[in-house]
Amino acid sequence: MNATAAQRVLDRTVELVDIPSESFGEGPIVDHLEALLRAVPHLNVDRVGDNLVARTSLGRSQRVVLAGHTDTIPANGNTSARLDGDVLWGLGTADMKGGLAVMVELARTLSEPSVDVTYVFYAREEVASAHSGLEELFVQRPDLLVGDIAILGEPTDGSVEAGCQGTLRARITLQGRRAHTARPWMGRNAIHRLGALLATLEAYEARRPLVDGLEFREAVQAVAVEGGVAGNVVPDEAMVVVNHRFAPDRDEEAALAALRALVAPHLEDGDTVECTESAPAGVPGLGHPLLARLVELAPGPVGAKLGWTDVARFSARGVPAVNFGPGDATYAHRADEHVQVASLATVHDVLWRLLTDDGAR
Repeated sequence: MNATAAQRVLDRTVELVDIPSESFGEGPIVDHLEALLRAVPHLNVDRVGDNLVARTSLGRSQRVVLAGHTDTIPANGNTSARLDGDVLWGLGTADMKGGLAVMVELARTLSEPSVDVTYVFYAREEVASAHSGLEELFVQRPDLLVGDIAILGEPTDGSVEAGCQGTLRARITLQGRRAHTARPWMGRNAIHRLGALLATLEAYEARRPLVDGLEFREAVQAVAVEGGVAGNVVPDEAMVVVNHRFAPDRDEEAALAALRALVAPHLEDGDTVECTESAPAGVPGLGHPLLARLVELAPGPVGAKLGWTDVARFSARGVPAVNFGPGDATYAHRADEHVQVASLATVHDVLWRLLTDDGAR
């Protein structure tokens, strides 16, 4: 990557970070991106709500979708971009305005790619799945998302992370019997019943299946607890919310069945396990030649994505997808969020080479 291109990507990242775009407030940044991309003659641009899609239409035999979300979490004293040597600090630098900057610069400057390219900038990824801008596009304009593969610009520090875990949340409610706390033997404490169940969750040994040669590590965690009636009443009901992250070799139904089996020894008549939200896992899909080529070009070993990302939405529709973007995901959502300038340059360079590879025509 030449110095001029590297500087453009860095400058574009600073520009995007300095436009606030907390979830549900993405309008201004989408307005800005729309103005930039409508000025590019080789792109067709469509806007659906606060989602923006720019596409080449060159009649190539294959189409690559590059996608990234425009929203961030709320700021934590890190609203503005700040460059310190080779590190850019600020909200969204890693998750994922660095990735958006790479996409914008590719869209503006790559007029004759070897494949047709679709650039997708979508809203509301950082909130509940029901609000997803990408899902909004899949429902309202699926024609805009057609592609042979998809690459999500989630922060991977320039390595390919394939597939993703599925996720579900279940509300487990245990019953008891009310009594006065002065005479607890006349009741049954539902909160106390949670103790053995929580111990089982804590002792859970992570399942580590291999899927397409990649190791996924599952997880089960209690994330919320409720219970209690009054300070002098033995509680007759207690609830725990459990989050289960599962590998792509299981669908949502199988994952829920596995969680039910785990907690079954602690359930009695009247107790309930209710799945309140779930999203499928994404399979790695590395057998596709374009993704295999991406793995060759990208530095570092390919890994499994431990977390849920929108690759699952593409995977569910038969489009192989991976995560590949600048920035370290472990710094996402933190006050000290940052991206290495070198990471921005690496991701831009790899994607440029992938999209201009003559073998992809």
